[in-house]
Amino acid sequence: MEMIELPLDLIDEDTDQPRYQFDDEAILELMNSIAELGLLSPIKVRTLENGRYKIIYGNRRYKASKNLGRATIPCIVSNVTDELEIYLEQIAENLTREGFSPIEEAEAFHKLMNDPRFTSSVKYLSSKLGKPEAYIKNKLELLKFDNKVKKLIVSGTDIRKDKLTEDQLLPLKDLPIEHRDSLALIVARDEMPVSDVKKIAKLFKDKDISASTKDKLLYKSGHELLATWSTYEMNRAERAKRAEPKEAPEEKPKAAKPVGEPAAPKAPMLETKLKKLLDSLPNDDFFPPEALEEILQKLDVDSREHFLNDINNGVERLEKQLSVWRKVKDMVSNH
Repeated sequence: MEMIELPLDLIDEDTDQPRYQFDDEAILELMNSIAELGLLSPIKVRTLENGRYKIIYGNRRYKASKNLGRATIPCIVSNVTDELEIYLEQIAENLTREGFSPIEEAEAFHKLMNDPRFTSSVKYLSSKLGKPEAYIKNKLELLKFDNKVKKLIVSGTDIRKDKLTEDQLLPLKDLPIEHRDSLALIVARDEMPVSDVKKIAKLFKDKDISASTKDKLLYKSGHELLATWSTYEMNRAERAKRAEPKEAPEEKPKAAKPVGEPAAPKAPMLETKLKKLLDSLPNDDFFPPEALEEILQKLDVDSREHFLNDINNGVERLEKQLSVWRKVKDMVSNH
Protein backbone atom coordinates (compact mmCIF):
# COMPACT_ATOMS: atom_id res chain seq x y z
CA MET A 1 0.00 0.00 0.00
CA GLU A 2 1.13 3.56 -0.69
CA MET A 3 -0.18 7.08 -0.01
CA ILE A 4 -0.43 9.54 -2.89
CA GLU A 5 -2.44 12.59 -3.95
CA LEU A 6 -5.09 11.50 -6.42
CA PRO A 7 -7.38 13.64 -8.60
CA LEU A 8 -10.91 13.61 -7.20
CA ASP A 9 -12.34 13.06 -10.68
CA LEU A 10 -10.58 9.65 -10.86
CA ILE A 11 -12.24 8.39 -7.66
CA ASP A 12 -15.64 6.68 -7.48
CA GLU A 13 -17.77 6.25 -4.37
CA ASP A 14 -18.62 2.70 -3.29
CA THR A 15 -22.42 2.63 -3.37
CA ASP A 16 -22.33 -0.90 -1.91
CA GLN A 17 -20.53 0.08 1.28
CA PRO A 18 -22.16 -0.40 4.73
CA ARG A 19 -22.61 3.29 5.51
CA TYR A 20 -25.10 5.22 3.42
CA GLN A 21 -26.59 7.78 5.81
CA PHE A 22 -24.67 11.07 5.76
CA ASP A 23 -25.83 13.98 7.87
CA ASP A 24 -25.66 17.29 5.96
CA GLU A 25 -24.76 19.21 9.10
CA ALA A 26 -21.87 16.85 9.86
CA ILE A 27 -20.60 17.21 6.28
CA LEU A 28 -20.71 21.00 6.64
CA GLU A 29 -18.71 20.84 9.89
CA LEU A 30 -16.13 18.64 8.19
CA MET A 31 -15.89 21.07 5.26
CA ASN A 32 -15.18 23.94 7.68
CA SER A 33 -12.50 21.86 9.42
CA ILE A 34 -10.80 20.92 6.12
CA ALA A 35 -10.92 24.54 4.91
CA GLU A 36 -9.26 25.70 8.13
CA LEU A 37 -6.83 22.88 8.96
CA GLY A 38 -6.63 20.75 5.84
CA LEU A 39 -7.51 17.06 5.58
CA LEU A 40 -5.95 15.40 8.64
CA SER A 41 -6.55 11.76 7.59
CA PRO A 42 -6.25 10.29 4.08
CA ILE A 43 -9.03 8.21 2.59
CA LYS A 44 -8.44 4.64 1.46
CA VAL A 45 -9.09 3.50 -2.12
CA ARG A 46 -8.51 0.41 -4.23
CA THR A 47 -7.39 0.23 -7.84
CA LEU A 48 -9.78 -0.70 -10.63
CA GLU A 49 -8.89 -2.29 -13.97
CA ASN A 50 -9.88 0.83 -15.93
CA GLY A 51 -7.31 3.03 -14.20
CA ARG A 52 -9.83 4.52 -11.81
CA TYR A 53 -10.12 4.09 -8.03
CA LYS A 54 -12.98 3.12 -5.72
CA ILE A 55 -13.28 4.27 -2.11
CA ILE A 56 -12.88 1.63 0.60
CA TYR A 57 -13.46 4.10 3.42
CA GLY A 58 -13.54 7.90 3.74
CA ASN A 59 -16.73 8.79 1.87
CA ARG A 60 -17.47 11.76 4.14
CA ARG A 61 -13.99 13.20 3.65
CA TYR A 62 -14.34 12.67 -0.10
CA LYS A 63 -17.73 14.43 -0.20
CA ALA A 64 -16.50 17.36 1.91
CA SER A 65 -13.36 17.81 -0.24
CA LYS A 66 -15.42 17.63 -3.43
CA ASN A 67 -17.89 20.22 -2.09
CA LEU A 68 -14.96 22.53 -1.33
CA GLY A 69 -13.86 22.27 -4.98
CA ARG A 70 -10.54 20.59 -4.21
CA ALA A 71 -8.76 19.03 -7.19
CA THR A 72 -6.91 16.25 -5.32
CA ILE A 73 -7.15 14.30 -2.08
CA PRO A 74 -4.52 12.26 -0.15
CA CYS A 75 -5.23 8.54 -0.51
CA ILE A 76 -3.93 5.22 0.79
CA VAL A 77 -3.98 2.97 -2.28
CA SER A 78 -4.70 -0.75 -1.83
CA ASN A 79 -4.54 -3.55 -4.38
CA VAL A 80 -6.88 -5.85 -2.41
CA THR A 81 -9.57 -7.56 -4.51
CA ASP A 82 -11.28 -9.93 -2.06
CA GLU A 83 -14.86 -8.60 -1.61
CA LEU A 84 -15.30 -10.09 1.87
CA GLU A 85 -12.04 -8.61 3.10
CA ILE A 86 -12.98 -5.19 1.71
CA TYR A 87 -16.47 -5.24 3.25
CA LEU A 88 -15.16 -6.33 6.65
CA GLU A 89 -12.58 -3.52 6.56
CA GLN A 90 -15.31 -1.02 5.72
CA ILE A 91 -17.41 -2.17 8.68
CA ALA A 92 -14.43 -2.16 11.05
CA GLU A 93 -13.52 1.39 10.00
CA ASN A 94 -17.08 2.66 10.37
CA LEU A 95 -17.45 1.11 13.81
CA THR A 96 -14.78 3.53 15.01
CA ARG A 97 -16.56 6.56 13.52
CA GLU A 98 -19.47 8.62 14.84
CA GLY A 99 -22.68 8.55 12.88
CA PHE A 100 -22.59 4.86 11.90
CA SER A 101 -26.18 4.06 12.89
CA PRO A 102 -27.32 0.81 14.56
CA ILE A 103 -29.57 0.02 11.59
CA GLU A 104 -26.63 0.43 9.16
CA GLU A 105 -24.66 -1.99 11.33
CA ALA A 106 -27.57 -4.43 11.40
CA GLU A 107 -27.99 -4.34 7.62
CA ALA A 108 -24.24 -4.82 7.12
CA PHE A 109 -24.21 -7.87 9.42
CA HIS A 110 -27.28 -9.28 7.68
CA LYS A 111 -25.65 -8.80 4.29
CA LEU A 112 -22.48 -10.61 5.37
CA MET A 113 -24.57 -13.54 6.59
CA ASN A 114 -27.00 -13.78 3.67
CA ASP A 115 -25.29 -12.42 0.54
CA PRO A 116 -23.99 -15.37 -1.58
CA ARG A 117 -20.68 -13.50 -1.97
CA PHE A 118 -20.02 -13.68 1.78
CA THR A 119 -22.25 -16.19 3.68
CA SER A 120 -20.54 -15.55 7.01
CA SER A 121 -21.71 -16.69 10.46
CA VAL A 122 -22.23 -14.75 13.69
CA LYS A 123 -19.25 -16.55 15.22
CA TYR A 124 -17.01 -15.63 12.27
CA LEU A 125 -18.07 -11.97 12.34
CA SER A 126 -17.48 -11.85 16.08
CA SER A 127 -13.92 -13.08 15.66
CA LYS A 128 -13.12 -10.77 12.71
CA LEU A 129 -14.68 -7.60 14.12
CA GLY A 130 -13.83 -8.10 17.79
CA LYS A 131 -17.47 -7.81 18.86
CA PRO A 132 -19.34 -10.26 21.16
CA GLU A 133 -21.80 -12.57 19.42
CA ALA A 134 -24.63 -11.08 21.52
CA TYR A 135 -23.74 -7.62 20.15
CA ILE A 136 -24.19 -8.84 16.56
CA LYS A 137 -27.38 -10.80 17.34
CA ASN A 138 -28.97 -7.78 19.05
CA LYS A 139 -28.21 -5.59 16.03
CA LEU A 140 -29.86 -8.17 13.74
CA GLU A 141 -33.02 -8.07 15.90
CA LEU A 142 -33.53 -4.43 14.86
CA LEU A 143 -34.34 -5.61 11.34
CA LYS A 144 -37.62 -7.11 12.62
CA PHE A 145 -39.14 -3.61 12.78
CA ASP A 146 -40.72 -1.85 9.81
CA ASN A 147 -39.17 1.09 7.94
CA LYS A 148 -41.06 3.75 9.93
CA VAL A 149 -39.42 2.48 13.10
CA LYS A 150 -36.00 1.91 11.52
CA LYS A 151 -35.79 5.57 10.48
CA LEU A 152 -36.06 6.61 14.14
CA ILE A 153 -33.21 4.43 15.43
CA VAL A 154 -30.18 6.37 16.65
CA SER A 155 -26.87 5.53 18.30
CA GLY A 156 -26.27 5.94 22.02
CA THR A 157 -28.53 5.59 25.04
CA ASP A 158 -29.98 9.12 25.41
CA ILE A 159 -33.80 9.14 25.34
CA ARG A 160 -35.03 11.69 22.80
CA LYS A 161 -38.48 12.58 21.49
CA ASP A 162 -39.39 10.82 18.23
CA LYS A 163 -36.12 8.84 18.33
CA LEU A 164 -35.41 5.27 19.43
CA THR A 165 -32.35 3.69 20.95
CA GLU A 166 -31.45 0.05 20.59
CA ASP A 167 -32.11 -0.48 24.32
CA GLN A 168 -35.64 0.90 23.96
CA LEU A 169 -36.45 -1.42 21.05
CA LEU A 170 -35.02 -4.75 22.19
CA PRO A 171 -37.72 -5.46 24.86
CA LEU A 172 -40.33 -5.27 22.04
CA LYS A 173 -38.54 -7.49 19.52
CA ASP A 174 -40.43 -10.75 20.27
CA LEU A 175 -43.94 -9.27 20.20
CA PRO A 176 -46.27 -10.02 17.25
CA ILE A 177 -45.77 -7.59 14.37
CA GLU A 178 -49.28 -6.11 14.81
CA HIS A 179 -48.27 -4.85 18.27
CA ARG A 180 -44.48 -4.48 17.98
CA ASP A 181 -44.23 -1.58 15.52
CA SER A 182 -47.15 0.40 16.96
CA LEU A 183 -45.70 0.17 20.45
CA ALA A 184 -42.27 1.25 19.17
CA LEU A 185 -43.82 4.42 17.74
CA ILE A 186 -45.62 5.11 21.05
CA VAL A 187 -42.33 4.64 22.93
CA ALA A 188 -40.60 7.13 20.61
CA ARG A 189 -43.38 9.71 20.79
CA ASP A 190 -43.67 9.58 24.60
CA GLU A 191 -39.93 9.25 25.34
CA MET A 192 -40.40 6.08 27.40
CA PRO A 193 -37.40 4.94 29.49
CA VAL A 194 -36.18 1.37 29.01
CA SER A 195 -37.52 0.19 32.39
CA ASP A 196 -41.05 1.29 31.40
CA VAL A 197 -40.77 -0.29 27.95
CA LYS A 198 -39.97 -3.63 29.62
CA LYS A 199 -43.15 -3.40 31.73
CA ILE A 200 -45.30 -2.58 28.70
CA ALA A 201 -43.71 -5.46 26.76
CA LYS A 202 -44.52 -7.80 29.66
CA LEU A 203 -48.16 -6.66 29.53
CA PHE A 204 -48.40 -7.49 25.80
CA LYS A 205 -46.69 -10.86 26.25
CA ASP A 206 -49.26 -11.98 28.86
CA LYS A 207 -51.28 -14.85 27.37
CA ASP A 208 -54.21 -14.22 29.75
CA ILE A 209 -54.98 -10.95 27.96
CA SER A 210 -56.88 -11.42 24.70
CA ALA A 211 -55.58 -10.13 21.37
CA SER A 212 -58.63 -7.86 21.01
CA THR A 213 -57.91 -6.20 24.37
CA LYS A 214 -54.27 -5.69 23.35
CA ASP A 215 -55.43 -4.09 20.10
CA LYS A 216 -57.51 -1.57 22.09
CA LEU A 217 -54.55 -0.81 24.36
CA LEU A 218 -52.62 0.49 21.35
CA TYR A 219 -54.84 3.60 21.39
CA LYS A 220 -53.46 4.59 24.79
CA SER A 221 -50.43 6.76 25.46
CA GLY A 222 -47.24 5.28 26.85
CA HIS A 223 -48.02 6.59 30.35
CA GLU A 224 -51.56 5.17 30.18
CA LEU A 225 -50.11 1.80 29.16
CA LEU A 226 -47.78 1.95 32.16
CA ALA A 227 -50.76 2.66 34.45
CA THR A 228 -52.64 -0.26 32.89
CA TRP A 229 -49.67 -2.54 33.58
CA SER A 230 -49.56 -1.39 37.21
CA THR A 231 -53.30 -2.01 37.71
CA TYR A 232 -53.11 -5.40 36.02
CA GLU A 233 -50.19 -6.51 38.20
CA MET A 234 -52.02 -5.44 41.38
CA ASN A 235 -55.16 -7.32 40.29
CA ARG A 236 -53.10 -10.41 39.47
CA ALA A 237 -51.45 -10.31 42.91
CA GLU A 238 -54.85 -9.94 44.56
CA ARG A 239 -56.29 -12.90 42.61
CA ALA A 240 -53.28 -15.03 43.51
CA LYS A 241 -53.73 -14.12 47.15
CA ARG A 242 -57.41 -15.11 47.07
CA ALA A 243 -56.52 -18.40 45.40
CA GLU A 244 -54.08 -19.40 48.15
CA PRO A 245 -55.40 -22.35 50.22
CA LYS A 246 -56.48 -21.28 53.68
CA GLU A 247 -55.17 -23.16 56.69
CA ALA A 248 -57.78 -25.39 58.30
CA PRO A 249 -58.77 -24.24 61.81
CA GLU A 250 -57.19 -26.24 64.56
CA GLU A 251 -59.67 -28.84 65.83
CA LYS A 252 -60.50 -28.73 69.51
CA PRO A 253 -60.22 -32.02 71.37
CA LYS A 254 -63.65 -33.65 71.69
CA ALA A 255 -65.05 -34.35 75.12
CA ALA A 256 -64.87 -37.98 76.12
CA LYS A 257 -68.12 -39.95 75.87
CA PRO A 258 -69.55 -41.24 79.15
CA VAL A 259 -68.71 -44.85 79.81
CA GLY A 260 -71.36 -47.17 78.43
CA GLU A 261 -72.72 -44.67 75.85
CA PRO A 262 -72.34 -46.05 72.30
CA ALA A 263 -70.33 -43.92 69.82
CA ALA A 264 -72.29 -42.28 67.01
CA PRO A 265 -71.68 -44.00 63.67
CA LYS A 266 -69.37 -42.08 61.28
CA ALA A 267 -70.99 -40.87 58.08
CA PRO A 268 -69.43 -42.34 54.94
CA MET A 269 -66.86 -40.05 53.28
CA LEU A 270 -68.95 -39.67 50.10
CA GLU A 271 -72.02 -38.64 52.09
CA THR A 272 -69.95 -36.08 54.00
CA LYS A 273 -68.60 -34.55 50.80
CA LEU A 274 -72.11 -34.34 49.34
CA LYS A 275 -73.40 -32.60 52.47
CA LYS A 276 -70.57 -30.03 52.28
CA LEU A 277 -71.34 -29.38 48.61
CA LEU A 278 -75.07 -28.89 49.28
CA ASP A 279 -74.39 -26.60 52.21
CA SER A 280 -72.18 -24.39 50.00
CA LEU A 281 -74.87 -23.92 47.33
CA PRO A 282 -77.28 -20.96 47.73
CA ASN A 283 -81.01 -21.65 47.86
CA ASP A 284 -82.04 -18.45 46.05
CA ASP A 285 -80.99 -16.11 43.27
CA PHE A 286 -77.77 -14.87 44.85
CA PHE A 287 -76.83 -12.66 41.88
CA PRO A 288 -79.93 -10.93 40.39
CA PRO A 289 -79.52 -9.66 36.79
CA GLU A 290 -80.00 -6.00 37.74
CA ALA A 291 -77.13 -6.21 40.25
CA LEU A 292 -74.88 -7.88 37.67
CA GLU A 293 -75.71 -5.20 35.10
CA GLU A 294 -74.79 -2.45 37.57
CA ILE A 295 -71.41 -4.10 38.31
CA LEU A 296 -70.55 -4.64 34.62
CA GLN A 297 -71.13 -0.94 33.86
CA LYS A 298 -68.49 -0.03 36.43
CA LEU A 299 -65.83 -2.42 35.07
CA ASP A 300 -63.26 -1.22 32.56
CA VAL A 301 -62.10 -3.41 29.65
CA ASP A 302 -59.22 -5.01 31.56
CA SER A 303 -61.20 -5.71 34.75
CA ARG A 304 -64.03 -7.21 32.70
CA GLU A 305 -61.52 -9.49 30.96
CA HIS A 306 -60.15 -10.70 34.32
CA PHE A 307 -63.69 -11.15 35.71
CA LEU A 308 -64.63 -13.27 32.70
CA ASN A 309 -61.53 -15.43 33.18
CA ASP A 310 -62.52 -16.01 36.83
CA ILE A 311 -66.07 -16.95 35.77
CA ASN A 312 -64.75 -19.41 33.17
CA ASN A 313 -62.52 -21.04 35.78
CA GLY A 314 -65.42 -21.30 38.23
CA VAL A 315 -67.78 -22.78 35.61
CA GLU A 316 -65.11 -25.30 34.59
CA ARG A 317 -64.64 -26.46 38.20
CA LEU A 318 -68.40 -26.72 38.78
CA GLU A 319 -68.85 -28.73 35.58
CA LYS A 320 -66.15 -31.16 36.69
CA GLN A 321 -67.86 -31.62 40.08
CA LEU A 322 -71.25 -32.06 38.38
CA SER A 323 -69.79 -34.73 36.11
CA VAL A 324 -68.43 -36.65 39.09
CA TRP A 325 -71.72 -36.49 41.02
CA ARG A 326 -73.69 -37.67 38.00
CA LYS A 327 -71.49 -40.77 37.86
CA VAL A 328 -72.02 -41.31 41.61
CA LYS A 329 -75.78 -40.92 41.10
CA ASP A 330 -75.81 -43.53 38.30
CA MET A 331 -73.76 -45.98 40.36
CA VAL A 332 -76.03 -45.61 43.41
CA SER A 333 -79.21 -45.92 41.26
CA ASN A 334 -77.96 -49.10 39.54
CA HIS A 335 -76.51 -50.77 42.63
